[in-house]
Amino acid sequence: MTIRPATNDDIPVLRALAHRIWRECYPGIITMQQIEFMLEWMYAGEVIRTELASGIAWDLAEDDEPIGFASYAMEDDGRVKLHKLYLLPERQGRGLGQRLIAHVMERAAVLGGSEVWLQVNKRNARAIASYEKAGFKVAREAVFDIGNGFVMDDYLMAKVIARRS
Repeated sequence: MTIRPATNDDIPVLRALAHRIWRECYPGIITMQQIEFMLEWMYAGEVIRTELASGIAWDLAEDDEPIGFASYAMEDDGRVKLHKLYLLPERQGRGLGQRLIAHVMERAAVLGGSEVWLQVNKRNARAIASYEKAGFKVAREAVFDIGNGFVMDDYLMAKVIARRS
């Protein structure tokens, strides 16, 4: 697997991956109505274009073809927020997610971050287990109103960035 920075030219690929992954992985965790709402809210082409222009990193994971992506950014408090980390369902369970998480941790260290933090749906047991395996710990629980009658009921997880001596 290779991981490279995504560009505006990759936006259709990122959108296609997100739509496929969300529609296959999130039923049973959130409703199809919320899945479609969140896909439009977070993965519209203009949203990704704006995020890329504002300095939010989008990295594309490839293995002969695009298989996943991660999105992250340094915050004003010195922490790095992992906004998104997804792999195609048939590529999960092979250690590739752990490699993608390690890539984000390395990039966060280069950015000078103190820790990486993320939000994960409380019902997404597979993702939670993957983050725990990578050393993330639940810091707290939070519910976020995202509009249209939908909420994100999440764990906020964090992992301190190990400093190299």
